[in-house]
Amino acid sequence: MQQASDPQEKIGVLIANLGTPDHYTYWPMRRYLSEFLSDKRVIDYPAWRWQPILQLMILTKRPFTSGAAYKSIWNHDLGESPLMTITKAQTSALRDALEARFGDGLIVDFCMRYGNPSTSSKVRAMVEAGCTKILFFPLYPQYAGATTATANDAFFRALSEEKYQPAVRTVPAYFDHPMYIEALAASVREAWEGVENKPEMLVVSYHGMPERYRDEGDPYYDQCIATTEHLRKTLGWGHEEITSTFQSRFGPEEWLKPYTVDEVARLAREEGRKRIAVVAPAFSADCIETLEEINEEIRDSFLEAGGEEFTYIPCLNTRPDHIEALAEVIGENLCGWIAPAKK
Repeated sequence: MQQASDPQEKIGVLIANLGTPDHYTYWPMRRYLSEFLSDKRVIDYPAWRWQPILQLMILTKRPFTSGAAYKSIWNHDLGESPLMTITKAQTSALRDALEARFGDGLIVDFCMRYGNPSTSSKVRAMVEAGCTKILFFPLYPQYAGATTATANDAFFRALSEEKYQPAVRTVPAYFDHPMYIEALAASVREAWEGVENKPEMLVVSYHGMPERYRDEGDPYYDQCIATTEHLRKTLGWGHEEITSTFQSRFGPEEWLKPYTVDEVARLAREEGRKRIAVVAPAFSADCIETLEEINEEIRDSFLEAGGEEFTYIPCLNTRPDHIEALAEVIGENLCGWIAPAKK
Protein backbone atom coordinates (compact mmCIF):
# COMPACT_ATOMS: atom_id res chain seq x y z
CA MET A 1 0.00 0.00 0.00
CA GLN A 2 1.43 3.33 -1.06
CA GLN A 3 0.49 6.92 -0.92
CA ALA A 4 -1.00 8.39 -4.08
CA SER A 5 1.75 8.23 -6.72
CA ASP A 6 0.33 11.13 -8.73
CA PRO A 7 1.23 14.32 -6.83
CA GLN A 8 -1.83 16.00 -8.35
CA GLU A 9 -4.22 13.38 -6.99
CA LYS A 10 -6.03 14.28 -3.82
CA ILE A 11 -8.32 12.41 -1.45
CA GLY A 12 -11.21 14.33 0.02
CA VAL A 13 -12.59 13.82 3.52
CA LEU A 14 -15.98 15.50 3.70
CA ILE A 15 -17.67 15.57 7.10
CA ALA A 16 -21.37 16.37 7.28
CA ASN A 17 -23.60 17.74 9.99
CA LEU A 18 -27.33 18.44 10.12
CA GLY A 19 -27.33 22.12 9.25
CA THR A 20 -28.26 25.55 10.50
CA PRO A 21 -30.23 28.56 9.33
CA ASP A 22 -28.20 31.47 7.98
CA HIS A 23 -29.92 33.74 10.51
CA TYR A 24 -32.61 33.56 13.18
CA THR A 25 -34.95 36.03 11.46
CA TYR A 26 -38.15 34.90 9.74
CA TRP A 27 -37.18 34.26 6.11
CA PRO A 28 -33.85 32.49 6.73
CA MET A 29 -35.61 30.36 9.36
CA ARG A 30 -38.48 29.60 7.00
CA ARG A 31 -36.11 28.52 4.19
CA TYR A 32 -34.17 26.28 6.55
CA LEU A 33 -37.25 24.70 8.15
CA SER A 34 -38.91 24.19 4.77
CA GLU A 35 -35.88 22.29 3.48
CA PHE A 36 -35.58 20.26 6.67
CA LEU A 37 -39.27 19.40 7.08
CA SER A 38 -39.71 18.64 3.36
CA ASP A 39 -37.16 15.83 3.55
CA LYS A 40 -38.97 12.51 3.09
CA ARG A 41 -36.44 10.86 5.39
CA VAL A 42 -37.60 13.19 8.19
CA ILE A 43 -41.34 13.39 7.49
CA ASP A 44 -42.42 10.58 5.19
CA TYR A 45 -46.05 11.58 4.62
CA PRO A 46 -47.15 11.94 0.97
CA ALA A 47 -46.35 15.43 -0.38
CA TRP A 48 -49.98 16.09 -1.36
CA ARG A 49 -50.95 15.61 2.27
CA TRP A 50 -47.95 17.13 4.04
CA GLN A 51 -46.89 20.15 1.98
CA PRO A 52 -50.14 22.17 2.36
CA ILE A 53 -49.94 21.68 6.14
CA LEU A 54 -46.24 22.56 6.19
CA GLN A 55 -46.34 25.59 3.89
CA LEU A 56 -49.68 27.09 4.91
CA MET A 57 -49.80 26.33 8.62
CA ILE A 58 -46.53 25.26 10.23
CA LEU A 59 -44.22 27.64 8.36
CA THR A 60 -46.37 30.67 9.10
CA LYS A 61 -45.68 30.41 12.84
CA ARG A 62 -42.78 28.07 13.53
CA PRO A 63 -40.06 30.36 12.08
CA PHE A 64 -40.90 32.87 14.80
CA THR A 65 -40.70 30.39 17.69
CA SER A 66 -37.67 28.56 16.30
CA GLY A 67 -36.03 31.88 15.49
CA ALA A 68 -36.44 33.03 19.09
CA ALA A 69 -34.84 29.81 20.29
CA TYR A 70 -31.92 30.25 17.89
CA LYS A 71 -31.50 33.89 18.91
CA SER A 72 -31.11 32.84 22.55
CA ILE A 73 -28.05 30.70 21.69
CA TRP A 74 -26.72 32.56 18.62
CA ASN A 75 -23.01 33.36 18.31
CA HIS A 76 -23.58 37.07 17.78
CA ASP A 77 -19.85 37.84 17.58
CA LEU A 78 -19.41 35.63 14.51
CA GLY A 79 -22.94 35.98 13.16
CA GLU A 80 -23.63 32.24 13.09
CA SER A 81 -25.13 29.41 15.10
CA PRO A 82 -23.03 27.50 17.65
CA LEU A 83 -23.30 24.41 15.46
CA MET A 84 -21.59 26.27 12.63
CA THR A 85 -18.88 27.64 14.92
CA ILE A 86 -18.17 24.23 16.42
CA THR A 87 -18.25 22.36 13.10
CA LYS A 88 -15.72 24.80 11.64
CA ALA A 89 -13.46 24.26 14.64
CA GLN A 90 -13.86 20.46 14.42
CA THR A 91 -12.93 20.55 10.74
CA SER A 92 -9.83 22.60 11.43
CA ALA A 93 -8.76 20.28 14.26
CA LEU A 94 -9.40 17.19 12.12
CA ARG A 95 -7.42 18.70 9.26
CA ASP A 96 -4.43 19.09 11.58
CA ALA A 97 -4.83 15.61 13.08
CA LEU A 98 -5.12 13.92 9.69
CA GLU A 99 -2.19 15.85 8.23
CA ALA A 100 -0.09 14.62 11.15
CA ARG A 101 -1.10 11.06 10.28
CA PHE A 102 -1.12 11.08 6.50
CA GLY A 103 0.74 14.14 5.29
CA ASP A 104 -0.74 16.68 2.92
CA GLY A 105 -2.53 14.28 0.54
CA LEU A 106 -5.97 14.94 2.05
CA ILE A 107 -8.43 17.77 1.56
CA VAL A 108 -10.62 18.00 4.67
CA ASP A 109 -13.81 20.06 4.61
CA PHE A 110 -17.38 20.06 5.92
CA CYS A 111 -20.90 20.46 4.59
CA MET A 112 -24.41 20.68 5.97
CA ARG A 113 -27.36 18.53 4.98
CA TYR A 114 -29.69 21.53 5.23
CA GLY A 115 -28.65 25.12 4.65
CA ASN A 116 -25.11 26.22 3.86
CA PRO A 117 -22.54 25.15 2.92
CA SER A 118 -24.47 22.61 0.88
CA THR A 119 -23.27 19.09 0.20
CA SER A 120 -23.34 19.66 -3.56
CA SER A 121 -21.17 22.78 -3.35
CA LYS A 122 -18.50 20.97 -1.34
CA VAL A 123 -18.50 17.90 -3.57
CA ARG A 124 -18.07 20.20 -6.58
CA ALA A 125 -15.20 22.02 -4.84
CA MET A 126 -13.43 18.75 -4.03
CA VAL A 127 -13.76 17.49 -7.60
CA GLU A 128 -12.42 20.80 -8.91
CA ALA A 129 -9.51 20.55 -6.47
CA GLY A 130 -8.50 17.22 -8.01
CA CYS A 131 -9.99 14.72 -5.56
CA THR A 132 -10.22 11.32 -7.23
CA LYS A 133 -11.52 9.72 -4.05
CA ILE A 134 -13.89 11.12 -1.41
CA LEU A 135 -14.63 9.71 2.04
CA PHE A 136 -18.00 11.03 3.24
CA PHE A 137 -18.49 11.10 7.01
CA PRO A 138 -21.90 11.96 8.50
CA LEU A 139 -21.09 13.01 12.08
CA TYR A 140 -23.77 10.84 13.70
CA PRO A 141 -22.46 8.10 16.00
CA GLN A 142 -25.78 6.21 15.79
CA TYR A 143 -27.31 5.49 12.38
CA ALA A 144 -30.80 6.82 11.63
CA GLY A 145 -32.60 7.22 8.36
CA ALA A 146 -33.40 10.83 9.25
CA THR A 147 -29.74 11.71 9.90
CA THR A 148 -27.11 9.39 8.40
CA ALA A 149 -29.19 8.15 5.46
CA THR A 150 -30.44 11.56 4.36
CA ALA A 151 -26.89 12.93 4.52
CA ASN A 152 -25.76 10.06 2.29
CA ASP A 153 -28.71 10.71 -0.04
CA ALA A 154 -27.57 14.32 -0.50
CA PHE A 155 -24.01 13.16 -1.12
CA PHE A 156 -25.03 10.70 -3.84
CA ARG A 157 -27.31 13.29 -5.44
CA ALA A 158 -24.34 15.63 -5.59
CA LEU A 159 -22.25 12.91 -7.24
CA SER A 160 -24.97 12.39 -9.84
CA GLU A 161 -24.27 15.92 -11.10
CA GLU A 162 -20.60 15.18 -11.79
CA LYS A 163 -19.47 14.17 -15.28
CA TYR A 164 -16.47 12.39 -13.79
CA GLN A 165 -17.27 10.83 -10.45
CA PRO A 166 -14.56 10.18 -7.90
CA ALA A 167 -14.42 6.85 -6.11
CA VAL A 168 -16.35 7.18 -2.86
CA ARG A 169 -16.85 5.60 0.54
CA THR A 170 -19.29 6.46 3.32
CA VAL A 171 -18.40 6.07 6.99
CA PRO A 172 -20.76 3.77 8.93
CA ALA A 173 -22.11 4.42 12.41
CA TYR A 174 -19.50 4.42 15.16
CA PHE A 175 -21.81 4.11 18.18
CA ASP A 176 -19.63 1.46 19.80
CA HIS A 177 -16.18 2.61 18.75
CA PRO A 178 -13.91 2.28 21.81
CA MET A 179 -12.32 5.73 21.39
CA TYR A 180 -15.70 7.42 21.02
CA ILE A 181 -17.02 5.65 24.12
CA GLU A 182 -13.90 6.52 26.10
CA ALA A 183 -14.15 10.21 25.12
CA LEU A 184 -17.79 10.17 26.19
CA ALA A 185 -16.92 8.52 29.49
CA ALA A 186 -14.11 11.02 30.10
CA SER A 187 -16.55 13.92 29.64
CA VAL A 188 -18.87 12.35 32.23
CA ARG A 189 -16.06 11.76 34.72
CA GLU A 190 -14.93 15.37 34.35
CA ALA A 191 -18.48 16.58 34.97
CA TRP A 192 -18.71 14.50 38.14
CA GLU A 193 -15.38 15.92 39.33
CA GLY A 194 -16.49 19.47 38.55
CA VAL A 195 -19.46 19.63 40.93
CA GLU A 196 -19.50 19.62 44.70
CA ASN A 197 -22.64 17.48 45.02
CA LYS A 198 -22.47 14.49 42.68
CA PRO A 199 -25.52 13.85 40.49
CA GLU A 200 -27.66 10.91 41.54
CA MET A 201 -28.30 9.80 37.98
CA LEU A 202 -27.03 10.32 34.45
CA VAL A 203 -29.75 10.80 31.85
CA VAL A 204 -28.44 9.88 28.40
CA SER A 205 -30.70 11.83 26.03
CA TYR A 206 -30.84 11.01 22.31
CA HIS A 207 -32.69 12.86 19.56
CA GLY A 208 -36.09 11.35 18.98
CA MET A 209 -37.63 9.41 16.10
CA PRO A 210 -41.15 8.11 15.41
CA GLU A 211 -41.66 4.67 16.93
CA ARG A 212 -42.98 3.56 13.54
CA TYR A 213 -39.53 4.07 11.96
CA ARG A 214 -38.07 1.61 14.46
CA ASP A 215 -40.81 -0.90 13.61
CA GLU A 216 -39.91 -0.48 9.92
CA GLY A 217 -36.32 -1.53 10.53
CA ASP A 218 -34.35 1.58 11.51
CA PRO A 219 -31.56 0.43 13.88
CA TYR A 220 -31.27 3.79 15.66
CA TYR A 221 -32.98 2.80 18.93
CA ASP A 222 -30.88 -0.34 19.37
CA GLN A 223 -27.66 1.57 18.66
CA CYS A 224 -28.60 4.23 21.21
CA ILE A 225 -29.25 1.63 23.90
CA ALA A 226 -25.94 -0.04 22.99
CA THR A 227 -24.08 3.27 23.36
CA THR A 228 -25.55 3.78 26.81
CA GLU A 229 -24.59 0.25 27.83
CA HIS A 230 -21.02 0.66 26.58
CA LEU A 231 -20.82 3.96 28.46
CA ARG A 232 -22.17 2.38 31.65
CA LYS A 233 -19.64 -0.43 31.52
CA THR A 234 -16.75 1.93 30.79
CA LEU A 235 -17.75 4.07 33.78
CA GLY A 236 -18.13 0.97 35.93
CA TRP A 237 -21.60 1.97 37.06
CA GLY A 238 -24.73 0.03 37.96
CA HIS A 239 -27.90 0.06 35.87
CA GLU A 240 -29.69 2.24 38.44
CA GLU A 241 -27.22 5.10 37.88
CA ILE A 242 -27.89 5.68 34.18
CA THR A 243 -30.91 5.73 31.86
CA SER A 244 -31.65 6.36 28.16
CA THR A 245 -34.28 8.86 27.01
CA PHE A 246 -35.35 10.58 23.77
CA GLN A 247 -36.08 14.22 23.01
CA SER A 248 -37.32 16.54 20.22
CA ARG A 249 -40.76 15.18 19.41
CA PHE A 250 -42.63 16.54 16.39
CA GLY A 251 -46.15 15.83 15.16
CA PRO A 252 -48.94 13.58 16.47
CA GLU A 253 -47.25 10.16 16.24
CA GLU A 254 -45.80 8.17 19.11
CA TRP A 255 -42.03 8.67 19.27
CA LEU A 256 -39.33 6.65 20.98
CA LYS A 257 -39.80 6.63 24.75
CA PRO A 258 -39.24 7.59 27.45
CA TYR A 259 -39.42 11.27 26.48
CA THR A 260 -36.59 13.19 28.14
CA VAL A 261 -38.70 16.17 29.17
CA ASP A 262 -41.21 13.88 30.92
CA GLU A 263 -38.70 11.45 32.37
CA VAL A 264 -36.59 14.09 34.16
CA ALA A 265 -39.79 15.41 35.77
CA ARG A 266 -40.76 11.88 36.80
CA LEU A 267 -37.33 11.27 38.33
CA ALA A 268 -37.78 14.35 40.51
CA ARG A 269 -41.47 13.90 41.34
CA GLU A 270 -41.78 10.12 41.75
CA GLU A 271 -38.27 8.95 42.64
CA GLY A 272 -37.22 12.01 44.61
CA ARG A 273 -34.06 12.61 42.60
CA LYS A 274 -32.66 16.01 43.49
CA ARG A 275 -29.55 16.04 41.34
CA ILE A 276 -29.20 14.74 37.79
CA ALA A 277 -26.86 15.24 34.85
CA VAL A 278 -27.81 15.01 31.17
CA VAL A 279 -25.52 14.09 28.29
CA ALA A 280 -26.45 13.90 24.58
CA PRO A 281 -24.22 11.35 22.77
CA ALA A 282 -26.14 11.45 19.46
CA PHE A 283 -24.91 14.99 18.78
CA SER A 284 -21.27 15.45 17.82
CA ALA A 285 -21.56 19.21 18.41
CA ASP A 286 -23.71 21.38 20.64
CA CYS A 287 -26.70 22.79 18.78
CA ILE A 288 -30.26 24.03 19.28
CA GLU A 289 -31.34 20.63 20.65
CA THR A 290 -28.72 20.70 23.39
CA LEU A 291 -28.10 24.35 24.20
CA GLU A 292 -31.74 25.42 24.13
CA GLU A 293 -33.87 22.29 24.51
CA ILE A 294 -31.83 20.40 27.10
CA ASN A 295 -30.24 23.29 28.94
CA GLU A 296 -33.46 25.32 29.09
CA GLU A 297 -36.70 23.37 28.48
CA ILE A 298 -35.60 20.04 29.96
CA ARG A 299 -33.75 21.75 32.82
CA ASP A 300 -36.92 23.70 33.67
CA SER A 301 -39.00 20.50 33.61
CA PHE A 302 -36.72 18.90 36.19
CA LEU A 303 -36.54 21.91 38.49
CA GLU A 304 -40.28 22.61 38.35
CA ALA A 305 -40.96 19.00 39.37
CA GLY A 306 -38.88 19.39 42.53
CA GLY A 307 -35.35 18.77 41.33
CA GLU A 308 -32.63 20.98 42.75
CA GLU A 309 -29.43 20.64 40.71
CA PHE A 310 -29.29 20.04 36.96
CA THR A 311 -25.96 19.52 35.20
CA TYR A 312 -25.72 19.60 31.43
CA ILE A 313 -22.63 17.84 30.08
CA PRO A 314 -21.60 19.48 26.77
CA CYS A 315 -21.26 17.47 23.58
CA LEU A 316 -17.79 16.22 22.73
CA ASN A 317 -17.31 19.15 20.33
CA THR A 318 -13.59 19.87 19.91
CA ARG A 319 -12.30 17.90 22.88
CA PRO A 320 -8.89 16.48 21.90
CA ASP A 321 -10.01 12.92 22.69
CA HIS A 322 -13.06 13.41 20.46
CA ILE A 323 -10.96 14.71 17.57
CA GLU A 324 -8.59 11.78 17.97
CA ALA A 325 -11.53 9.38 17.98
CA LEU A 326 -12.94 10.90 14.78
CA ALA A 327 -9.49 10.85 13.19
CA GLU A 328 -9.17 7.18 14.09
CA VAL A 329 -12.56 6.38 12.52
CA ILE A 330 -11.53 8.27 9.39
CA GLY A 331 -8.17 6.51 9.30
CA GLU A 332 -9.83 3.11 9.51
CA ASN A 333 -12.11 3.99 6.61
CA LEU A 334 -9.25 5.35 4.49
CA CYS A 335 -7.47 2.00 4.68
CA GLY A 336 -6.27 0.99 1.23
CA TRP A 337 -6.53 4.51 -0.15
CA ILE A 338 -3.65 6.15 1.67
CA ALA A 339 -0.89 5.00 4.03
CA PRO A 340 0.30 6.79 7.15
CA ALA A 341 3.07 9.29 6.45
CA LYS A 342 6.59 8.10 7.12
CA LYS A 343 8.22 9.75 10.10
